[in-house]
Amino acid sequence: MVPAKIFFTKGVGVHRERLASFELALRQAGIAHCNLILVSSIFPPGCKRIPKEEGVKELKPGQIVFCVYDRLDTCEPNRLIAASVGVAIPADESQHGYLSEHHGYGETDEKAGDYAEDLAASMLATTLGIEFDPNTAWNEREQIYKMSGKIVRTANITQSAIGNKDGLWTTVIAAAVLLP
Repeated sequence: MVPAKIFFTKGVGVHRERLASFELALRQAGIAHCNLILVSSIFPPGCKRIPKEEGVKELKPGQIVFCVYDRLDTCEPNRLIAASVGVAIPADESQHGYLSEHHGYGETDEKAGDYAEDLAASMLATTLGIEFDPNTAWNEREQIYKMSGKIVRTANITQSAIGNKDGLWTTVIAAAVLLP
């Protein structure tokens, strides 16, 4: 089975129980009613990106759903957390792209998202033979990747949150959901 469609989603949940916090984050993301199977990081060739609302409508309760996701939780008051999924899509649609997962403490949406996006783009660049210096800044490498004409698009979906002030569990999730 090679997925034909993909959608990106995110959510945050807060609860006194860690698992319930995760459940609430999944609900906000629109995927709590499914059985999630974590897969590695390949963006299928020719896969079409669809809006979250359209993708969620295709899901059925109890369905086994393949996805690339990352999550992070904390019960530490006021602690900043973030989870992100990055994507890099090749110009040649017959080739596969990459998805990447990243999470971190003390990271803003922008920092976590840039990291995940950079990671996906770097993985794709190495498979396409694009030469780059991994020690240069992401924005410099991004220009190299796009100027090569081999990577057409990079993006990320990121969810951050500040830990609940009363010490309740706070969970963030970002996901790329693959559909047949």
